[in-house]
Amino acid sequence: MEIGIVGKPNVGKSTFFNACTHGSAEVANYPFTTIDSNKGVTYVTSRCPCQELGLTCNPKNAQCIAGTRLVPTSVIDVAGIVPDAHLGKGLGNQFLDDIRRANVLIHVVDASGSTDEAGNPVKRGTHDPMEDVRFLEKEIDMWFVSLFQRNWEKFSRKINLTNANIYQIIADHFSGIGISEDDAYCAIRTLDLDPDRPKSWKEDDLSNFATQIRMNTRPIVIAANKIDIADDDIVESLRENTEYMVPVSAEAELMLKKANTAGLVSYTPGNSDFDITGNLNPKQIDALEKVRVLMKKHGSTGVQTCINTSIFEVLERIVVYPVENEKRMCDGKEAVLPDAYLLKKGSNPRDLAEKIHTDIAKNYIYAVNARTCRRISDDYELQDCDVIKIVSAAR
Repeated sequence: MEIGIVGKPNVGKSTFFNACTHGSAEVANYPFTTIDSNKGVTYVTSRCPCQELGLTCNPKNAQCIAGTRLVPTSVIDVAGIVPDAHLGKGLGNQFLDDIRRANVLIHVVDASGSTDEAGNPVKRGTHDPMEDVRFLEKEIDMWFVSLFQRNWEKFSRKINLTNANIYQIIADHFSGIGISEDDAYCAIRTLDLDPDRPKSWKEDDLSNFATQIRMNTRPIVIAANKIDIADDDIVESLRENTEYMVPVSAEAELMLKKANTAGLVSYTPGNSDFDITGNLNPKQIDALEKVRVLMKKHGSTGVQTCINTSIFEVLERIVVYPVENEKRMCDGKEAVLPDAYLLKKGSNPRDLAEKIHTDIAKNYIYAVNARTCRRISDDYELQDCDVIKIVSAAR
């Protein structure tokens, strides 16, 4: 699973990346600072079962901060996009290649309206950020259209001559960009297109099909960045005109992450406040208090909310904790609740076994709900925060 951070140049995209990964992507006030995509690990935050169960957990791959579990997922900071990227302008070809690997996109927009369509600085409020939202969607749509147009004649002829399954043909040919048979089926049925006669589809039908595929396979969360200098009515307009929108101050989040690492503040990502714990000078205190006011107004800096919204709401993932000893909630080395895995809603115990290791899945016998110490059925639908023991013949 990978989150793609996208957007035009100079909107704070690399700052957002650094804020959610505490990385070191280059940040500068000019277009195309990000030339090669930056990759890193970010974390979704979830309620850890440790406090509910009265245990002290020992996470292997992340932290648990006072009952808030940080669960890792990968993120990529994609090169900046400009209009006509699908034609290769700017770093368009690299941009489109990078988003092949993303399951969900976080589109960072400059909510203050202080960058033009190419990412150049302009007077605050003179550029409408909704234009950026529309142009990104258009660029990805046109990319999909070009991919389909390249092969549509061949697909149509094969289906007409052999009665082949259009859903399977599309999935087989475009598996590299994450299009499944279900994605093709849902798009065709939503648009009421004829799956048996694709040759009869008009140009608009193919364009609408590409848009529907983009919506199904590359859902977008809008990160309305720079809210510290943005007008409230512009932020509200973004909220009203997009499905998923989060007000964000990437700079504020990065400041808190750095201060937390330095021991100057105590901060849990996603929280609405923080505690000052170190010796600060008046200038530092003033900067942090401005961040506090911003967080009280919006509920948080917004960065963690973007990550959580992308994974939990858009991709519909849950967090499941596998253990080897259901009574002690630990693995074979006595580590309590050591692992936390992200699984799609509707997953069953065999899906969890596959996530742990293919050999465990191949030799799967049954599963146990560690909370009740009772065996569960193979078709049991796993729930968020479930603690599960997988019994397998594999060692």
